[in-house]
Amino acid sequence: MSENQQPPRLVPSLDPSLGALFAVFARIGVLSFGGPAAQIALMHRELVEARGWLSERQFLSALSFTMLLPGPEAMQLATYAGWRLRGTLGGLIGGGLFVMPGAMVIMGLAALYAVAQDVPLVDALFLGIKATVIVIVIQAVLNLAKRALKGRVSAWVAAMAFTAIFVFDLPFPLVIAGAALIGYMGWITPIAAAAELPQARPSNALAHLAIWGGLWTAPLALLYLTAPEGILLEIGLFFSKLALVTFGGAYAVLAYMVQEVVGDFGWLTTGQMMDALGLAETTPGPLILVTQFVGFLAGFYAHGWGAAVLAALLTLWVTFIPCFLWIFLFAPQVDRLTALPKLQAALDGVMAAVVGVIANLSLWFALNVWFDTVTRQGGVWLPDLGSLVPQAVILSAMAAALLWRVKLGMIPVLAIMAGLAAAISPFFG
Repeated sequence: MSENQQPPRLVPSLDPSLGALFAVFARIGVLSFGGPAAQIALMHRELVEARGWLSERQFLSALSFTMLLPGPEAMQLATYAGWRLRGTLGGLIGGGLFVMPGAMVIMGLAALYAVAQDVPLVDALFLGIKATVIVIVIQAVLNLAKRALKGRVSAWVAAMAFTAIFVFDLPFPLVIAGAALIGYMGWITPIAAAAELPQARPSNALAHLAIWGGLWTAPLALLYLTAPEGILLEIGLFFSKLALVTFGGAYAVLAYMVQEVVGDFGWLTTGQMMDALGLAETTPGPLILVTQFVGFLAGFYAHGWGAAVLAALLTLWVTFIPCFLWIFLFAPQVDRLTALPKLQAALDGVMAAVVGVIANLSLWFALNVWFDTVTRQGGVWLPDLGSLVPQAVILSAMAAALLWRVKLGMIPVLAIMAGLAAAISPFFG
């Protein structure tokens, strides 16, 4: 090649082989740290920029579509991308490889946590993680508020959602349904008249509904027949319900989980829920894998190791099988669904409410980490000021400085704060 010649331009393949698809999504699954924003950016780089497998328009339409669905949007985006490229098998590769690396890590971490959480050193390490999680959740509230609060009414929806949960302890699904109705009625943003809607692509919706709906409910039916009073059926039914109402991402889901898992079922404590979220933050894959951790511990505390493993696997199943159902059922309708203004308006209402829901979660976490005693008085959770845990407040302040001022990444900050908490714990008795 002469000095003036240009190297041949590589033209990306628009019809990747299954092997290439597997390799790329395996890479995405292993590297998908940092929450949905980082995961979506990684997929954009791999699928749009580096290989051209999806156009910018296709990617953004798919992202809008997944935001309309319950469940983890990044995992569903991976599933949709795989489906768009190689049909159902491609969707299974995309979604499955996005989840599996993190699920294997969470299983190991949950097992270690079950046997080591009462060790003083481990308690100290987790105090640093909890103190950091408060800051991470506050950051999530601020980031979401910038995108979701589009005017005075949406701000009021967020405030009402916060009050409904923090003061009145109303069920999360009821709050989300009310916010969706407000958006659908056009009270948050003006709703443009619908243009001519795109035609849907051909689909076998009934077949997908039968197959994936059957897979979703099969273990629940088996448990109903064999152990109707057991905790496994209780876990399966709860996380199945969660899969239907998980709009707004993992932090919103966690608010609902705290309400139910801690308040109603008593499977875990608030501190253990925070530990679960902190560990999930350090693993690849969707943050909703925190549900697997919760399922494992609920099974472990009820009946030991065998129940723990079964509960974790059941939780994974009923959390992620619905994701495949939504994608394979509705993917051919993406262009049409993303053009429906009323549907987008309902989502605007939901996202505004989620700001309030996550704000409630951050305050709940802060009270329970910074104070040893928190009680409900007059419908409001109030701390005993004499039970302040000063080292927890100091650690949260330092975590905020590292994340917001120094701009360190989330995983390094979690590691630093865990080590620092262990180092200072002897000085606080």
